[in-house]
Amino acid sequence: MIKNTLAFFILFTVFFNLPAQSILGKWKTIDDNTGDAKSIVEIYEEDGKIYGKIIAVTNPEVESRTCNDCSGAHKDQPIVGLVFIEGLTKNGKVYDGGTILNPENGTTYRCRLKLEDDPDTLQVRGYLAFFYRTQYWKRVK
Repeated sequence: MIKNTLAFFILFTVFFNLPAQSILGKWKTIDDNTGDAKSIVEIYEEDGKIYGKIIAVTNPEVESRTCNDCSGAHKDQPIVGLVFIEGLTKNGKVYDGGTILNPENGTTYRCRLKLEDDPDTLQVRGYLAFFYRTQYWKRVK
């Protein structure tokens, strides 16, 4: 009886004291059409909002490209270093309320980020009206 109580107490303490997994950090982007890795993105927090910046690309031909089709402050900015996820806030288990930019075509979408059950997989969803596109990124360790 004492062993069972002690085991329960230890498991209870460990379970409820685990740090919550965070979306912050580096992620390998995976193209949802080809399954190929495309870039490394750093997700970070600034002034209580979540942002994402491309810090590396896997294709050397893309490394020197700029965001030609983008508008506003993103116009003609280098792809590497581009802040393309902007202004998300935590809403329960998801981060939303901000935008994600597709630097390949310059289109900006509403964005939602959510950790999957596997904390090393990030669901990234961009919305335009009723249409959406989802990618699953892998955590870089």
